[in-house]
Amino acid sequence: MAHLVKSFKALRPQPSMANDVIAPPYDVINSNEASELAKDRPNSFLHISKPEIDLEDGIAYNDPEVYEKGKQNLDQMIENGILIEDSEDMLYLYEMIDNDIHQLGIAAVGSVDAYEKELIKRHEFTKPDKELDRVNNISSLNAQTGPVLLTYLDNEELSSLLHSVANRETPIYDVKAIDGVTHRIYRVIEPHEQEKILGIMNSMDSLFIADGHHRSAAAGVVKKKRQLENHQHTGQESYNYFLTVSFPESQMNILDYNRLIKNTHGLSIDEILEKLEENFEITEVDTAYKPTERNHFGMYNNQQWYCLKLKGSETIDDPVKSLDVSILHDLILAPVFGIGDERTDPNIDFVGGARGMEGLELRVDSNEMDFAFSLYPTPIEALINVANAGMIMPPKSTWFEPKLLDGLLSHRIDKA
Repeated sequence: MAHLVKSFKALRPQPSMANDVIAPPYDVINSNEASELAKDRPNSFLHISKPEIDLEDGIAYNDPEVYEKGKQNLDQMIENGILIEDSEDMLYLYEMIDNDIHQLGIAAVGSVDAYEKELIKRHEFTKPDKELDRVNNISSLNAQTGPVLLTYLDNEELSSLLHSVANRETPIYDVKAIDGVTHRIYRVIEPHEQEKILGIMNSMDSLFIADGHHRSAAAGVVKKKRQLENHQHTGQESYNYFLTVSFPESQMNILDYNRLIKNTHGLSIDEILEKLEENFEITEVDTAYKPTERNHFGMYNNQQWYCLKLKGSETIDDPVKSLDVSILHDLILAPVFGIGDERTDPNIDFVGGARGMEGLELRVDSNEMDFAFSLYPTPIEALINVANAGMIMPPKSTWFEPKLLDGLLSHRIDKA
């Protein structure tokens, strides 16, 4: 049986302080937004996750002073009793509720060893600078403060067990995030239920990283370093694990991840449409076009929306090439606009579906960008197929909503 996850001692807010502490994830807001949100909130977790807000304006996010300040702020909040640590290993349930979304999953720590053996599977490359930032962050805090979002194949027995625990227990936290989503945390108090949950999860073939590739990769780097420094290394130390929250695949909610392009080749709209007609049926539409099925794309330029429908229904066997983000790149962005590597090309930008079609129109109408492309969301099954094939998705293929909060659950790691 694979050893994928285990229980842990969570570092978490004093329940009466939870509303003061919770914060959006560190990577969905910039320093200015963090500064604004943390104003008059000395106990906001943003002082730990975005500590540059407490230093001089314009300091780089990866300045050594920033990591040091985060450590000071974390130590201070522990000393003041704002953050407390459970005295024994525990499993937690994490529930998110918003309109028609209801997700109920498990907060545990994942095995770095299982990640390295590709039993906890990735589907994305990491960017070296972002990975190094997380390595420095974890090393300095001696804690992992941002959970990695995992998914697993639906399991009826596990779902009914989680629901029975949530129905019986009172949540230790029941808070509303700034976007209106309700987040609840429950402790799995009964040892036999903890064992049952872990037994089911650890008998799974694999878990899949949905969001948090930089955090999981960084946990691997920190583990290697600490293992070398620790002559009594046993593999049981907490640095061998990373903070995770796992939901079943049927509950995962993926939004579209759209593209904005600068037309640096100076092609006219007629020339562009002519090139696109080779592979797409093109229709002018009166309102913003948000695709409702695969192989359909919206294109916006000069206050006009177009619907692009891929011609020919020949199925593409390759799990990566068949993705809409790949089709967009291979048939439009590369040949027509000369976009190279989407991770580094300066003429492309990405907009998460949470910002809607207006977010795209705004950037084009202001002449900041020339073309917008709207996509149908990547299905969760496609992500799992790519991960199972040991392949890598194009950058910015998925945008998961709602996001897990920072501050509700953290995982402290041993120095030795």
